[in-house]
Amino acid sequence: MRDVAERAGVSVATVSRALAGNYPVSATTRERIMDAVGALNYVVNVHAKALSGRVAGPIALVLRDITGPSLAHVAAGVEQEAALRGRLSLVCATHGDTAREDDLVQLMREQHAAAVVLVGGAVQDEVYFQRMTEYARALDAAGSRLVLVGRPPLPGDHPVTVVDYDNRGGAFQAADHLFVRGHRRVLLLGGDPQLSTGAQRREGYLHALRAHGVEYAEELDVPGPYTRVSGYQRTRDALKRVDFTGILAGTDMVALGALAALRDAGRDVPRDISLVGFDDVPFAADLSPSLTSVRVPYEDLGRTAVRLALDRSERISGDDHVVLSTQLVIRQSVRPPRA
Repeated sequence: MRDVAERAGVSVATVSRALAGNYPVSATTRERIMDAVGALNYVVNVHAKALSGRVAGPIALVLRDITGPSLAHVAAGVEQEAALRGRLSLVCATHGDTAREDDLVQLMREQHAAAVVLVGGAVQDEVYFQRMTEYARALDAAGSRLVLVGRPPLPGDHPVTVVDYDNRGGAFQAADHLFVRGHRRVLLLGGDPQLSTGAQRREGYLHALRAHGVEYAEELDVPGPYTRVSGYQRTRDALKRVDFTGILAGTDMVALGALAALRDAGRDVPRDISLVGFDDVPFAADLSPSLTSVRVPYEDLGRTAVRLALDRSERISGDDHVVLSTQLVIRQSVRPPRA
């Protein structure tokens, strides 16, 4: 700023007033200042402005992996809502490393982020609750807000916003659809049971079993990673050792792997095996056959996270823990089992 002032032949205070726009500066003086700014490629020190409270802090999105289609849609929702409110959005990936998550949250606190949005399932243990509690308190002390999306809420009263979706209800709808169509041997290609998303979707499946009076079969309950490769391997292995007429895949990526394994084994979907996914990512409707799947409102999760975090001071009352509904989208991949 001193360089700009020297080039324009004015004081540093005049440059500051011209750039801030909060004090009258003559048109001629402003023009000289802006010419100097352009010639010197001067950029306002945003960090200094943030420290003084004169700039809106960014929205930081911290997730495990930025390549997954479902998490990409959460990121899109965060970016859209942040942009509508004149905020910059920052996206960071942890790759499953809790130490990196710790570092990123601290970095975003130092960067005066208005909110830090953590996305994805987590292990519900004391270590997790303690870490999230520390995040919430540290961010709150810095004037920021912790938002948990698709993660377990914290017990007790803490400065945190939780935006979740109905995992159990969605899995129940998916399994119920298969049972209503006459299936009794349904293979569950679930997620990691230690993670909240995997555990909740499994609970929905078990609830549907009980509702239809179908006996639980341990050999049909096959957990694993939410990846296409895992879906392929688990389906291929199950075909060798158990009988089933339907598959409930924990995600659409798992369903895509299952579909490939079934085709390699000469099994047709849905004539031989019915298949239901979870997420309803865009490619689900384009598969052949098109995939019946549970639609999760991922973009709405991102938008809601930003809205609740930024609007909390304006609400006289309101819930800082909201659960968005899921919906079963019925397509061509399910039919009654062959007699």
